[in-house]
Amino acid sequence: MRHGKKINHLGRKAAHRKAMLANMACSLIEHKRINTTVAKAKALKLFIEPLITKSKAENNQSAEKGTHNRRIAFKNLRDKQAVTELFSTVSEKVGDRPGGYTRVIKLGNRQGDNAEMALIELVDFNELYNAGKPKKKKSTRRGRRGGQKAAPVVETVENTTDDSEE
Repeated sequence: MRHGKKINHLGRKAAHRKAMLANMACSLIEHKRINTTVAKAKALKLFIEPLITKSKAENNQSAEKGTHNRRIAFKNLRDKQAVTELFSTVSEKVGDRPGGYTRVIKLGNRQGDNAEMALIELVDFNELYNAGKPKKKKSTRRGRRGGQKAAPVVETVENTTDDSEE
């Protein structure tokens, strides 16, 4: 039984799996989309989304926490250029998104071994998909008992007659 075991081992030892996910994450950050198998795409999604959240939080926090988040990202990615790209370009683009930074699109089966293939991409960098949708303005959340709504003010124009003209 595999109760409580959420990680997909992907048929690899821990060191090989961590290195593979780090390389795939660096490629995803660099190219904004990659083709891989569905299982690896789902594992990569779980690997990279917390790192994107940490990169996004750097702008809202003090310098010490920003440095700490960069060090955590570097520990996982092991690539200086990928960390720089993540904390500059990617974090600016996903700044207002509350989560769900990646999208997995199933592509069908691979010719050679019939493995299920998928495209994983960063959501905000797909200009074709986002072109038809207008940018949604962030609204503030209101409580149920928001107070009385004011009735619309209607100006009444009084008919005034001037007796001097007659």
